[in-house]
This record gives sequence, structure tokens and C-alpha cells, in this order.
Amino acid sequence: MDDTSERTLSSSSCPPIKVFEAMAQVVATRLIHGSFAASPGTGNLQSQAEKLKPSFGLAAKVLAQAEKRSRRGAVHVSAPITARRSARVESEVIPVSPEDVPKVAEQNQFLQGIPQLGDTSVGVWSKPTVRRKTKIVCTIGPSTNTREMIWKLAEAGMNVARLNMSHGDHASHQKVIDLVKEYNAQSKDNVIAIMLDTKASYFSGFQTFGPEVRSGDLPQPIILNPGQEFTFTIQRGVGTADCVSVNYDDFVNDVEVGDMLLVDEKDWDDIKFGVDNKVDFYAVSFVKDAAVVHELKNYLKDAGADIHVIVKIESADSIPNLHSIITASDGAMVARGDLGAELPIEEVPLLQEEIIEICRSMGKAVIVATNMLESMIVHPTPTRAEVSDIAIAVREGADAVMLSGETAHGKFPLKAVKVMHTVSLRTEATVVGPEAPPNLGQAFKNHMSEMFAFHATMMSNTLGTSIVVFTRTGFMAILLSHYRPSGTIFAFTNEKRVQQRLALYQGVCPIHMEFSADADETFANALGLLQKQGMVKEGEQVALVQSGRQPIWRFQSTHNIQVRKV
Repeated sequence: MDDTSERTLSSSSCPPIKVFEAMAQVVATRLIHGSFAASPGTGNLQSQAEKLKPSFGLAAKVLAQAEKRSRRGAVHVSAPITARRSARVESEVIPVSPEDVPKVAEQNQFLQGIPQLGDTSVGVWSKPTVRRKTKIVCTIGPSTNTREMIWKLAEAGMNVARLNMSHGDHASHQKVIDLVKEYNAQSKDNVIAIMLDTKASYFSGFQTFGPEVRSGDLPQPIILNPGQEFTFTIQRGVGTADCVSVNYDDFVNDVEVGDMLLVDEKDWDDIKFGVDNKVDFYAVSFVKDAAVVHELKNYLKDAGADIHVIVKIESADSIPNLHSIITASDGAMVARGDLGAELPIEEVPLLQEEIIEICRSMGKAVIVATNMLESMIVHPTPTRAEVSDIAIAVREGADAVMLSGETAHGKFPLKAVKVMHTVSLRTEATVVGPEAPPNLGQAFKNHMSEMFAFHATMMSNTLGTSIVVFTRTGFMAILLSHYRPSGTIFAFTNEKRVQQRLALYQGVCPIHMEFSADADETFANALGLLQKQGMVKEGEQVALVQSGRQPIWRFQSTHNIQVRKV
């Protein structure tokens, strides 16, 4: 080893601390503001997008960069430090301005030009109501953590409430969880899922405004005793009882003798907090291999927790293991900010498209996140580039797009959600006959349900109808979602947890309803509920699918598709 990549630190008079796996990075971005304009007559967007599709091969470039980094050596430099638990940083509360409150008269005029989904269907049937398919994830923070704002965000289009465990404390997050659950309990036709963004232990704050530095994986929790030496190295992939890698290459240059490192241990406490509150999703940061996902899933299984795991792809170390990581998970988040900090920025759009394609082929949820409407943190209108960014994510097939600082501490959280809703809806109207990835069937090849999901999608697209499915596990609704039918997927379930989880998936409108022992009675109740809520109209046709892993009112070997009139 040479003397440029490693620093050995001894703890002098600190109490014992636990060091866990560490994750996530703060990325500063330049705010650009502009005006927002849109028109329904902008030409064939699909043909233009096709010309812009890039080639792949990113993994090879990342591997080459990783090998170059791994050639660096390491040196042991002793430095006395005091390790203590870091205080959580509270964001400044920015009041919501009066113009941020939604007004009925404030409508986007170009939406009048959006065609109904049934325009190309058989003309003897009523046209189904157009609903936005791409879901919106909102990060809740000081600007939006009140009852009033949670309600308004839900009305504006929020589908998933994200809690960033890097900020705030369990008491503040508990308040938000309780408010979301209160909203879900009283809402008749909408539901909000809860996503807890875990941040494993990280070494941070060796100066007041220092970078947030994360360690690599550790085989098990480590207790550091006063006077003990522990080594941090910038070599990737190191994780032993006395040495661990960090993700900040200038760590050995920026840390001086006598500097204090604040060690924050909270990952497993946060995970237990999520289990106790029965959240719907964990978003796990800086996952470099599938072992991390398996470990978390085993923990959740032992705890009896029905929580799905979303891996955040935000590290160069994740790229060589993309397929195995996504296979082990329930979905992925493309965290472009951190990816852009670790990789050449020109590679990020290519990687975004690749991750979306991998998730689509495996039948996994995929979220595009970071900087989508960054300028709206301080400005009431987005830049044209930001609008295009949302449209590209929608056209590439993302299940959801995410707002971070825009809704957590921005000045115009409601306007940001409305822009994301409007742009997504307008873009979806231009996508004609979305095609499923050619190898999607490989993810479900052992299930007859795959064939019925495919044919139900084809029937729905041909006839211009919505789809109604009944599910206890969510499996069939998720499978239909990944085939991307043109109509809405009305997923009826008798499980509240399943209803909330389905809120993330593209095109799915999850509805909780108790099932009757009689199939026809349940079908009639479901169609009556849809009509009462204004989701379908009298005379409209719907495709009703009976299939999936768990038979409901059918034999295991029987699957069917019906077309029924409301």
C-alpha cells in the first residue's frame, strides 16, 4: 500500500459506539429558473424521442473506472478523535406562500387538447375517463408535514409519501405517518403509500459544513472502545472488523489530526421504526450487491413485516451487479444526483434508460428521482429542461417520478406536484400502443397468469376499455401494470396493506373492498362502486380478469377474461 488512500483513527475518550453499513450522499445542484409553456400541437414527440435513444455498454466503462480506483494504495495515519452520535440536521421551515394554494380557476389550458383513451376504440361504447398513470412520490418535510398540506398534496396528485430518515427524528416522522394513515382511513377513492428512505450509518461532519461520507458494508455491527484504532480507506469493497472503505476519495486529504468525526448509527433503528409503523416500502441507499437486500429481507421475514424493498441505484459500485441487485429487490430508484457525483454526468441518462429497461423486463417497479423540478424549490415555474426530464422518464416507462426538496422544504410544493401531474398526463396521451419488453415473460414464465395478463392488455387496448382485477396479494395487478395497458387497472383488494402498496405501480388504481363469497355479487358491487365514484360511466365496457397466484371464486386451473358493461 502507498500513503494516499487510508487513514487510521484511534478513539481516545469516547463511549462505545456501534458502526453499521452506511449510505446516501448530499449533492448540490445549480438552480436554473425559467418559464413553463406547453402546447398540445408540438408534433410527433415519439418519433423525436426515438432518434435520441442512446446505445449502451455503460457497465464496461464503470468497471474500468472502478479498476482504476482500486489500483490506489493505502496508508495508516494515526489521529486521535472523539466519536459521538451526530445530531440530526433540521431543515429550515419555509412557509408556503398564498399563491401555492390550489385554485379551481387555475387550470392548464393545454389539457383540453388531451384525447380520451377511447378515441381509437369501437365507437359503440362509452369512452373511459382519462387518469394519470405515472405515479408521483413526494418527500415530506417542513413545508408539507402538516395535516392541511398532506391533504392538499394528495388532492394535487401525490401517490406515495416519502420520509427521508436523514432529516428529522422519529417523532416528526411518526407525526407524518399518522397523518397519512388518517387520510387513507377517511378517503373514499384515493390512497397514499408510505416509503421510508433508510440511511445506514455514515461517518459525517468532520467540519461544520463537511461532506456526508458513507462507509462500505460491514460483516456485522462493530463496537469501538476508547483508545481503539479503526481504519477508513478509500479502496472500494473493504469491510472488516478493523477497516472499512468510504465513498469520498478526498477523505485522507481533508481529515486532519485532531479533527472530530461524528459517527451516526441509526439504520437498524430506522428499519425497526418502519416495521413498527407498517410502512409500505423501504428505499435502501448505496446497495452494491444483492447480499444487502437479502439481509434486509430476511430481517423483515423474521419480524413478520410485509414491506417491499426498493434499492436506490446511486453508486458506481452498484453498476456491475445491477441485474442481481434488482432481481433480489422489489424495485429500483434511479437516484441521478448521487450517480452524477460518482460517474461522468453524460452516462447518467444512459444508465437511467438501462435501469428502467431492466426493471420493466423483470416486472419490478422503477422510480426516477432527483432534480426533476429542482428550480421550483425557489421559483413558481419550472425550466423547460425540467419539463422535458419528466416527459422522458414517462416515455421511457417509469412507474413513478419523485420530488425531493421541491416538496420537503420548497416554497411551492403544491405547484411542483401539479406540474408533475400535468406533464405526466400530457405525455401519456402521446404514447400510443406501449410495448412490453420482449423478455418480460421470463420473470413470470412459471405462471399461467402471464398469458392472461398479456391477452387482457391486448383486449383492453383493442376495445378501449379499462381493466378490473381482484387480488389478495397484488400479484396480478402488478403483472398487468408491467404490460402497460392503455386503460386504467382498477385493482380491488380486501387487504388494506396491498391497496397501499399498489399505489406505486403505473396505471393501477387500487381500491379496498370486502369480497363476497359469491363472485357475481362481488363483480356487481365493484362496478357499482366505480360508477358511484365517477371512475367509469354507465354504458362503459370493462375487461374483468380472473387469474393470479391465489384463486378467488375459481379453481386453481381455471383462468378467464370477461367483458362486462357497466
